[in-house]
Amino acid sequence: MTRVFNFSAGPAALPEPVLRQAAEEMLDWHGAGCGVMEMSHRGKEFTSIIEQAEADLRELMAIPQNYRVLFLQGGATQQFAQIPMNLLGGGSADYLVTGTWSKKAFKEAQRLAGPLGGAVRLVGSTEAEGFARALRADELALDPQAAYVHLCTNETIHGVEVGDEGLPPAVAPLVADMSSHILSRPTDVSRYGLIYAGAQKNIGPSGLVIVIVREDLLGRASLLTPTVMDYKVMADNGSMLNTPPTYGIYVAGLVFRWLKAQGGLAAMEQCNIDKAALLYDFIDGSGFYRNTVEVGSRSRMNIPFLLRDDALNDAFLAGAKAAGLTQLKGHKSVGGMRASIYNAMPIEGVRALVDYMREFAAQHG
Repeated sequence: MTRVFNFSAGPAALPEPVLRQAAEEMLDWHGAGCGVMEMSHRGKEFTSIIEQAEADLRELMAIPQNYRVLFLQGGATQQFAQIPMNLLGGGSADYLVTGTWSKKAFKEAQRLAGPLGGAVRLVGSTEAEGFARALRADELALDPQAAYVHLCTNETIHGVEVGDEGLPPAVAPLVADMSSHILSRPTDVSRYGLIYAGAQKNIGPSGLVIVIVREDLLGRASLLTPTVMDYKVMADNGSMLNTPPTYGIYVAGLVFRWLKAQGGLAAMEQCNIDKAALLYDFIDGSGFYRNTVEVGSRSRMNIPFLLRDDALNDAFLAGAKAAGLTQLKGHKSVGGMRASIYNAMPIEGVRALVDYMREFAAQHG
């Protein structure tokens, strides 16, 4: 079997050593006589798995002790509702919109604000500019009395990223959707009130979502919040009020161990800088491809690009697939192409993509 270089935005490629270990342990995990999917979430075997996964994640991200780590279900999209249910508290929240996902989060919060007895404000949007950049701090009139400020720090579809250095002023607790770049670089967790991330980009299988929440934000849930969606209840029960996504947590734990073996997040950041620079430099210098995102706002994880002639898109994708380069079609809402180069994508995959793009341009330019 020959594995392809998979540039899918999610569910995305996983590190091959992780997949091989999961395959080896599928029928018998560490002598338990069964696989992780078959064991009780209350048993000592799975308890050891989830406890080790949390410990490794805390080490990787240097998560302070006054933050709780929750392994939940429903993906990041469920958090669009769960966050206001837990944090709005009849007050107001500020939302920054820099792409499809932050726009969806804002719309969901708008829908729930009235029933929750609160309000949400759109304090900044780049939609009129085609979501081609991040918002600047001097554009924002944030409410210091807000229950929280929500933003998406990496927009998967439009390829816009915000690092810690580009965060808005911390006048209220920052709530960040980090689904598509969590663990790709060091993060100062203490600057956030809550971080959430769907697993299917840089962590593991789809369905699992990780929430890292400061303890003082627990216990604020509206009475309308279902018990299973109450952060405090889930924290008090070690993420196991009900059956958690056990296999997703197990694979996430394998990924965390793999990341530690690579040298941690500082080492991964340098690798990701090198991969992104290789692809962006080629696109910018090609005269055949182009990326429309402002240079200072470009994502290292999700790199959308357009060909000189859209009529060549199908030929480009067919040739890429034949070359073992898959899942390069851009999101249907924006078209073009997109290369998602998460942690599991080796630099050899990016080199192979650049070589193919150079050859295609020479043939069709």
